[in-house]
Amino acid sequence: MNAKEAPRRPQPGQDDQALRAAETLARWLDDRFLDPLLGLLLPGLGDLLGSALGLYPVLLAWRRRAPKALIARMLLNLAADAAGGSIPILGDAWDFLFKAHARNLALLRSRSAGRAFRGHWSDNLVVAFAVVVLLAAFALPVVVMIALWHFVARALGR
Repeated sequence: MNAKEAPRRPQPGQDDQALRAAETLARWLDDRFLDPLLGLLLPGLGDLLGSALGLYPVLLAWRRRAPKALIARMLLNLAADAAGGSIPILGDAWDFLFKAHARNLALLRSRSAGRAFRGHWSDNLVVAFAVVVLLAAFALPVVVMIALWHFVARALGR
């Protein structure tokens, strides 16, 4: 393994600060219920926004050269959060219970603590699948919002 392939080690102050920012983000989104409130107040858009904010720990894991399987798990957690949250009313309860951001923070912490997460040759396929599922989950709230808009427009037009 040459120096270019070696995982980045957290720099004192810099990456620790990035991990603290990810912890703060997860605390606000899950423990202080910002994620479900965004979904409740801004149907469709709020779920998309909550999941998009959840990409920060994924990007941090990517920068730290975490195994692709770990990154895929983080993306799938966000996809489940976005897809579950897009269901009107029930999705808000889902956001209260699932806590994808806390799950991703636990994965990021396990990587930061140096715990082993072994990769495999098929990790590239897992990552590609996770990205496709995440994009579909991001599109789902928009599709639901458009369908509801058409339903309301038809109901008012009759």
